Amino acid sequence: MDKERLEKQFDFFREIDKEKFIFRQTHLTDGKRRENDAEHAWHMAIMTILLSEYANEEIDVLKTVTMLLIHDLVEIDAGDTYAYDEEGKKTQHEREEKAAERIFGILPEDQGKKLRELWEEFEAYETKEAKFAHTMDNIQPAMLNAAMDGADWVLHGVQLEQILGRNKKTAEGSEVLWDYAYQNMIEPNVKKGRIKAEEKQ
Repeated sequence: MDKERLEKQFDFFREIDKEKFIFRQTHLTDGKRRENDAEHAWHMAIMTILLSEYANEEIDVLKTVTMLLIHDLVEIDAGDTYAYDEEGKKTQHEREEKAAERIFGILPEDQGKKLRELWEEFEAYETKEAKFAHTMDNIQPAMLNAAMDGADWVLHGVQLEQILGRNKKTAEGSEVLWDYAYQNMIEPNVKKGRIKAEEKQ
């Protein structure tokens, strides 16, 4: 047994417990509190296992699940940047790169390198697994928002144009799931006035 290696792994496990304290803007379906990053990751992991059949291309499910489980660990240091916070987005990449260096650096070198590369693959948005992971990352909060009758969209005054901008690549992972999400989560909230649509001149 390599005791030093094992200690580094458990140091990492203790460190990533902090993800449970990073609260997102999205509320849970009962509206009583905001969802934390760990809950978000768990939810998307299960969604990927069950929804991978709708991917545009066949994906490596374990790789995609792992990507989703680690992709927000950087927010332990960098904090959660709200999807529509344009000011926060300006420094997001720099903050998250620095966090990735520290957090994945806690692990033994080989494992830290592997997770860092997987995180970078997610960020690059180029492989079929990264594209499907982003589909999950966009649809999961939309599902929670819709389940709360659009309350968070109303709270932040979100406009349809913003949602469509954020989701301009969502269909690259799954056209079926994006169509379903738009028709069943977004469009009904536009009709109810929960999401602001630009008025026609």
